[in-house]
Amino acid sequence: MYPKAFSHIGLSVPDLDAAVKFYTEVMGLYVIMPPSVIERDDSDIGVMCDDVFGEGWDKFRIAHLSTSDGIGFEMFEFPQNEPHEKEFKYWRTSLFHFAVQDPDLEGFVENIVKHGGKQRMPIRYYYKDSKPYRMCYVEDPFGIIFEVYSHSYELTYSSGAYENPE
Repeated sequence: MYPKAFSHIGLSVPDLDAAVKFYTEVMGLYVIMPPSVIERDDSDIGVMCDDVFGEGWDKFRIAHLSTSDGIGFEMFEFPQNEPHEKEFKYWRTSLFHFAVQDPDLEGFVENIVKHGGKQRMPIRYYYKDSKPYRMCYVEDPFGIIFEVYSHSYELTYSSGAYENPE
């Protein structure tokens, strides 16, 4: 057994153009495939979507973006999309959040809020007196919750991460 590489995450958004704008201008992602329409037909992608969505779909819009390290953000806009639940039900089995990192965490969070997102908590240090590792939960303008880190996942959670460093 060996560790697998993360490929991409799929997000369902109510306004694909606004989401692409936010995720490129605020999050720094770049567009791999601009917003496009996929319609139900007998093409390979049409049959694949039948497998995933079932028989009831007709068409949707999709765009593909990427992070600087090649992680994909696949964004879907479905005509029958439903508003995001306002209540954060963290206890439900589902995707909880995703996380990205930026060494200028404070500036990044400020920019997210400036562009319609929400800061869900104060920026917190893991070890305020000994390590500069910081994190914060935020939301995009569509209510999708994600976490931002100042340092890599490996540094933040390496051996002893939750122990008193002294």
